[in-house]
Amino acid sequence: MIKLDITKVAPVVSTADVNALAARVAEAQKALEEGTCPGNDFLGWLHLPSSITPEFLADIKATAATLRQECDAVVVAGIGGSYLGAKAVIEALSNSFQWLVNDGKSPVILFAGNNIGEDYLSELTTYLKGKKFGVINISKSGTTTETALAFRLLKKQCEEQMGKEAARKVIVAITDAKRGAARTCADKEGYKSYVIPDNVGGRFSVLTPVGLLPIAVAGFDIDKLVAGAQDMEKAAAAPLADNIIAQYAATRYLLYTKGKKIEILANYQPKLHFIAEWWKQLFGESEGKDKKGIYPASVDLTTDLHSMGQWIQDGERTIFETVISVEQPEHKLLFPSDEENLDGLNFLAGKRVDEVNKMAELGTQLAHVDGGVPNIRIAIERLDAYHLGQLIYFFERACGIHCQLLGVNAFNQPGVEAYKKNMFALLGKPGYEKETEAIKARLK
Repeated sequence: MIKLDITKVAPVVSTADVNALAARVAEAQKALEEGTCPGNDFLGWLHLPSSITPEFLADIKATAATLRQECDAVVVAGIGGSYLGAKAVIEALSNSFQWLVNDGKSPVILFAGNNIGEDYLSELTTYLKGKKFGVINISKSGTTTETALAFRLLKKQCEEQMGKEAARKVIVAITDAKRGAARTCADKEGYKSYVIPDNVGGRFSVLTPVGLLPIAVAGFDIDKLVAGAQDMEKAAAAPLADNIIAQYAATRYLLYTKGKKIEILANYQPKLHFIAEWWKQLFGESEGKDKKGIYPASVDLTTDLHSMGQWIQDGERTIFETVISVEQPEHKLLFPSDEENLDGLNFLAGKRVDEVNKMAELGTQLAHVDGGVPNIRIAIERLDAYHLGQLIYFFERACGIHCQLLGVNAFNQPGVEAYKKNMFALLGKPGYEKETEAIKARLK
């Protein structure tokens, strides 16, 4: 089970301070469980892990098997929570040089629909020329600009290269149950499809087909991923004193009230980079409302100690740090001895590289705490599907609790719509004539 250490946030926040918040945390938990909180129509993620059946997972795995058998590459088209969770898990579980050492058993997993980069899309479609590729199109509406644009390009290319009948077998839609452009297209074309539950928002959707299908196509064990989340869901019912999820949420809230407005999520395992990207969306989009919320940032250490390390050590003291630490690496590599010892590192000879990394982690923690940076440590035993499932649910539940403590609706994102309205007005989208006129006047 994941372990949490909050002792290094003192003296800014003490254990007694955290314990004193027990009643408010219990109220927040109750509001989530009873559905009395703002955004209560988006609480489907809360007990999603325990609702997942073996039959459902078997169906996901069967579709994944078809894509794995038929395709050299599979493109996941989605944006925000519709791709970040899957990418985070796939990157965390993959060989760091997976595409260089690909054994041909798993298709290359690519991502599109998360940007409007012409060069990116052009290079993607060029890469896919002559290849048997499939598409997992993830969109509730089917009209999200970035994803719809990418899917239109990919659908056309897939059909041209493979023929409509063959393309129909390798294009999968993950969308609304009944409505929207993506649902209409899937029904018309006869694509295999899965439903994004109405009561699960994108950033909480990793354990729906949105995340599970791409992860299964990549060849990873979704049974263990779900099992990890199920065990963490059970642990979430405990009172504050025995509940690491609630303790993390309470500690974040108390640090925020003490002026710590930025949380830096740090890792010492490069494969966790996209876990941090997913985490940033989860917390940033959930709590950044009503002029409130902790700003979520991230660093990859020790790499970023040679850049951002200076700011963390000596910059403005509005930050706290949360470190995800992997206790046991999957490989063993010993540091070699060198006869000339020009680099002066023979004192490390015979030690595991991970021991050096762990001492860098501990040394950094001590330095940052000495520099006035409160430090939270989340330790996971291994970087495997089971523990990633735990970590995903841990953060989701903590996010829900923290937003209740802040007094914001965790499940909407009104600020996201602002750029879309301006973009559509600038592009002259039908129905935006007044907005187009107004925005052009502003730009004169």
